[in-house]
Order: sequence, then C-alpha cells, then structure tokens
Amino acid sequence: MSTTQTFTANIKIGHATDHEHHTGCTVFVCPEDTVGGVDIRGMAPGSRETALLDPVKSVADVTAVLLTGGSAFGLATADGVMRNLSKRDIGHYTPIIKVPIVPTAVVFDLFMHMGQHMPGPEYGSQAVNNAFENAANGKEIEQGCYGAGAGVTVGKWKGIANMMKSGFGIASMKVGEAELFAAAVVNAVGDVVNPDGSVLAGARNRETQEWLAESESIRVFSEFRPSIENTTLVVIGTTAKLDKAGATRLAQRGHDGMSIAIRPVHTMHDGDTVFALSTGDVTSVPFDSLANAAVHCVGEAIRNGVRHAQTTLGIPALNG
Repeated sequence: MSTTQTFTANIKIGHATDHEHHTGCTVFVCPEDTVGGVDIRGMAPGSRETALLDPVKSVADVTAVLLTGGSAFGLATADGVMRNLSKRDIGHYTPIIKVPIVPTAVVFDLFMHMGQHMPGPEYGSQAVNNAFENAANGKEIEQGCYGAGAGVTVGKWKGIANMMKSGFGIASMKVGEAELFAAAVVNAVGDVVNPDGSVLAGARNRETQEWLAESESIRVFSEFRPSIENTTLVVIGTTAKLDKAGATRLAQRGHDGMSIAIRPVHTMHDGDTVFALSTGDVTSVPFDSLANAAVHCVGEAIRNGVRHAQTTLGIPALNG
C-alpha cells in the first residue's frame, strides 16, 4: 500500500474501493462554511451539483466533493454520501433539514468490469466513514489504485494496446501561513510527463519498452479513436480565505498544472475538471502565490497518481 502524509486543509479524505472489479470513489468532506469553485474544460463531463459553484449562484457553502468511477452510473454514489452526512447532521441549513451539497464528477472505468459492477450509494457512504476514520486516527491517504483511481489509465493517444495504469495521487505544501493540497484522479488520453517534459508514464512500445513519444515529433492520435473515455479530475483545497470568484479562479489555474503534467491534455476525448475549496481564513497569502503553489501541487499529484499505480489486468504500471 502506497501512502503519504500531507496537509489536507482540514478536509477529511476517504476512499471506498472495489479491488476485485477495479472501481470506487473518493470523497472530500469539508468543514463548515467551506467555499467552492469549479472549472470544467472537458468536452463530455459527467457531473452533479457543479452549477451551484458558479459565483453568481446563491449557495456559497460546499459540504463535500466526490470523485467516482462508474461513468454516469457512478453519480449514484453521491446519494450515499448525502445520506451519511445527513445522519451526521452535516449540510446546508434549511428550515426542514440540513441538505448536504456534494458536487460530484466521474471517470469512465467501465471497461475494467465490462459495466457490470458500478459503484453505488453504499460506496459513497463507506467513503464518508473512511474519511472520518482517517481523520480521527491520523491515517495516511492511500495513493495509486484506490477509490476513484482504481480503474484509470494514461497514454491512450496511440491506442489502448499501449496504455499504462494510473491512479489517485496527492501533493501538498505550505504557502506562507496557509495549507494547500491537490489531489488527482488521472485518466488521460495523454502521457504524464516529468517537469522537464520527459515521459514518466504513457504510451510505450510493449516489446521495446520505449516511450512512443520519443519516436514521434508530435503526439499524433492512432488511426483508431481512443475508445476508453477519459477524464482527469482534480480537487484543490486550501486554508487561504477565498470567495466563490476566487475559488473559481484557483480552479482555473489548476488546469495549468494539468497542462504541465499531461501531454496532450484537454483533448476532444478528455473530460477534465478541477474543483477548488477554501476552508479557512488565512488572508496573508497573495493570490498569485497561492495559485502558483496550486499549479505545482496539481502537477505533482498527477505524477504521484502514476508513480503509485500497480499493474492491473495486465495493464503495466510504474509500481509493478
């Protein structure tokens, strides 16, 4: 099991994983009065409740963010998150009952189980339980093939025969007095690259083990359309104080980190989405310093997602 200690900006993080069928979900349970933003650049995203994060909408607080496998079927996991949080009396206040606000985004991992084992509400509820247990016991956050990262892959620009396994990754740092982290579920058409542009994981020749990008001046798509739908999902959390417009801008800057770490990115076959969450009241950090840190952490979270992945169903991975 690959783990890391990290700053979490007071956000509780938990996975629920179906290791047999290589799917699952990952929840980020927010403290009270968390402000959220989102930037969706994918051509065909699967999502729920993201419209509420628009700065012009009236609801400001976010209860949790959920990333899940199962494609559009996986949106049902959010029901379990909501029910669990409601039982804990956590959510947006209404005169009748607190309603958990749980923006959700999905990745397509149906090929891992041929669409027969999509995660449902029980996975969302279990992820919440695990998030609270992790926070209570100081447990480290699992990276690699866990949660929503259980069934994801990269390097499909040259066809699925040349792809590699990836997963969930996280990275964090302090920015002045503020904490900041980024977490990523990496399911990309493109290769994941090092800071110098060299390939870390992606399309490679299965016989020679050479990166295919090294033999081509530009990554040109295979004559066969990448048939496995793709989406890289990112959550950025910080204790720096932001309003909804600021959180949205931070989510926008998060895509810069995605562009640095994935090539190509934001293609016609990707559904890339970045959430940003502000959980605290640290006002001493200039926004551009915060955003630059977010760019760095997003890139490292994406790289960690492939560094910690393990070979699955014959799909090779860096971690064996």
